Amino acid sequence: MKVVVLLSGVLVSVQVVANEGKAIHYQVNGADYEGYYIAPKKDAPLVLMVHDWDGLTDYEKKRAQMLAEKGYAVFAVDMFGAGIRPAKVEDRRKLTGALYQDRNKMRSLMQGALAAAKQAGGNTSDAVAMGYCFGGTVVLEFARSGADLKGFVTFHGGLATPEGQNYSQTKGNILVFHGAADTSVTMDDFVTLNQTLEAAEIPNEMVVYSGAPHAFTVFGSERYREDADRKSWQRFLAYLSEAL
Repeated sequence: MKVVVLLSGVLVSVQVVANEGKAIHYQVNGADYEGYYIAPKKDAPLVLMVHDWDGLTDYEKKRAQMLAEKGYAVFAVDMFGAGIRPAKVEDRRKLTGALYQDRNKMRSLMQGALAAAKQAGGNTSDAVAMGYCFGGTVVLEFARSGADLKGFVTFHGGLATPEGQNYSQTKGNILVFHGAADTSVTMDDFVTLNQTLEAAEIPNEMVVYSGAPHAFTVFGSERYREDADRKSWQRFLAYLSEAL
């Protein structure tokens, strides 16, 4: 069943999927995007979730369902566009690379997704943002933009601060989960971010897991590390209970 709603001049199409939440069709600057929304009850605290570089897939939907079982609503963001779910590495690099080069667009897409989440019923006044890998980079960009959320969480995400940017406008706190064996995002990057956040007086918690490589939470992959995934998820759930 599809329901089309016009709220505040923004057209949002909601495709209801039995027991699995809702596909949310929305627009940002005239372009079409397809997110995913699930809520266990009205006004549940909201988690804004940002996908890895392969786009919004069943992985994010599974994580969203896991959070819904714990009482949280989740809006999984689409950063690439409706129907764009790149399978090839070169396509993933092209899509993410374009956004790395256009941070204003990255921020606009997050603001648009937050607006779509609100229109879908999400409680955006009681919300945190979290993301995986590329999504973690996006979440930190959103934090630097001054987004009015209670917290920002990154799982094995990019941690570098672009030249000319800082955390002077950041609201809420920051939680970082990182693998010590990550060769894509190094421990030097981890330490530099910690120093940057401390200098900016941003409340933060930064956790490292020994032997965990990049993407250590991705089920079924060669990089998956059950111990690090389990521990980071438990801490994330505790964090949500504290923040929301």
